[in-house]
Amino acid sequence: MKSVALTAHPRTVAKRNKVKKLRASGRIPAVIYGRHNKPESLELIAKEFKNLLHQAHSEHLLIDLTVAGSAKRLALLQEVQHHALSRQVLHVDFHEVKENEKVIITVETEAIGVSVGVKAGGGVLEHVLHRVKVRALPKDLPEVVEIDVTALEIGKAIHIGEIKAPPGVEILGDKGLPVFSVAAPLTEEQATAAAAAVTAADAAKQPEMTKEKKVEGAAAAAAVPAKGGAAKAGAAKPEEKKPAEKKK
Repeated sequence: MKSVALTAHPRTVAKRNKVKKLRASGRIPAVIYGRHNKPESLELIAKEFKNLLHQAHSEHLLIDLTVAGSAKRLALLQEVQHHALSRQVLHVDFHEVKENEKVIITVETEAIGVSVGVKAGGGVLEHVLHRVKVRALPKDLPEVVEIDVTALEIGKAIHIGEIKAPPGVEILGDKGLPVFSVAAPLTEEQATAAAAAVTAADAAKQPEMTKEKKVEGAAAAAAVPAKGGAAKAGAAKPEEKKPAEKKK
């Protein structure tokens, strides 16, 4: 992984209202930490950092960080926090590393080529594992792990243990986990059954409002007598009072 240059400045403000003013002035609060030095608060020029992100090919960046008043420090871009709505960069974390010490990061997996199972057999390439952990010296860290899938047939898979790692890179994780596989194409009956299952599932989620309204409407109609009409047959008549018997 090639390193890119970035300049930072020491930061003294830490309170929330001060940090807001810092962002408003075109600066981004940041921090750098690692095993060999204490965490240090920094600030970045927002325009420079945004340009750096736009030019990057992946989310993993190795940075030659120049902090005013001190020597250059090699660091990995660990985390970038964004505002949920405006997507403005709120904070940046750097993880300081050493050139001669191996580090572990998580990188994306990417398929190279067209699978023979897809090309000749009409199968479907399934991307099962999107990220893997790798261990390497900072300069050897890959931005992505490329996997050749051209020889992959229907019903077959490429597992972690079968990945050809770049020079100086160790792929970590369960060697038996599949990363890419090719599934057989669905038959017409299977496709119809799958579509029917989805339709039935969607229908089951819909409330039966129409039926309930009909039942409620029928009950209301039975309870209200017709205007100017006589009582319906079978309706209960008021009980007639018998005349009181005379005492003898």
